[in-house]
Amino acid sequence: MIAEDISYSQDGLTMSGRFVAPDGAPGLPGILLVHGAHGLNGFILGIAERLVGQGFATLALDLWGGREQIADPARIGEKLGACVRNPAGWMARVEAAHAQLAARPEVDRTRIGALGYCFGGTSVLEYARIGGAVAGVVSFHGGLDLVSDDWGAQSRGPVLICSGHADPMAKAEDISRLTAAMSAAGVAWELDLYGGVKHAFTEPDAPGRPPFAAYDARADRRSWAAMSAFFNDIFS
Repeated sequence: MIAEDISYSQDGLTMSGRFVAPDGAPGLPGILLVHGAHGLNGFILGIAERLVGQGFATLALDLWGGREQIADPARIGEKLGACVRNPAGWMARVEAAHAQLAARPEVDRTRIGALGYCFGGTSVLEYARIGGAVAGVVSFHGGLDLVSDDWGAQSRGPVLICSGHADPMAKAEDISRLTAAMSAAGVAWELDLYGGVKHAFTEPDAPGRPPFAAYDARADRRSWAAMSAFFNDIFS
């Protein structure tokens, strides 16, 4: 396996992503992997290596810069609020990482998808909404309340959303609003909704976790299978 740290910058912010790929295999499909609000941590790096095992070249991007990892809820709120207030800057960071992935000789730039967890799931949906050059996106327990409605009419790849029915960040009204907007834009979307499942269902439970979040082994397993089938289909 190839594993490299990649430094890149956008609007004065230096970011440090992690690129991993099967060794010696050119022209691979690529995955732009977007972390949640806590930053590019060991969980996301582990996901990147799992994706390599499926034959994907993956760039785990660094949204916060300096590979900062955040635990304080107030600090997390500041980071998310800054992105929502400046969506162009938020998406420019995703685009900068996309450019790094597309430039890799291991990657077929015509076959790049995006996968995001929590706020990363929100990020990939927003990237699709603005017309980011990806073949398709998958959102795992993304905050659908932060995804805008204006999907326009430009051509986009398909979208897969995997959410827990008991996730307060993916309420029924937000699901209805978002799916209606995608339908109006002609997006081929899919929704996997897991009954009784809370927010962040793919991430292991840890001390201090909020009550609205909980790991769910079945939803974790089924969402991974759905994501794998989705990307294998669009990359075939």
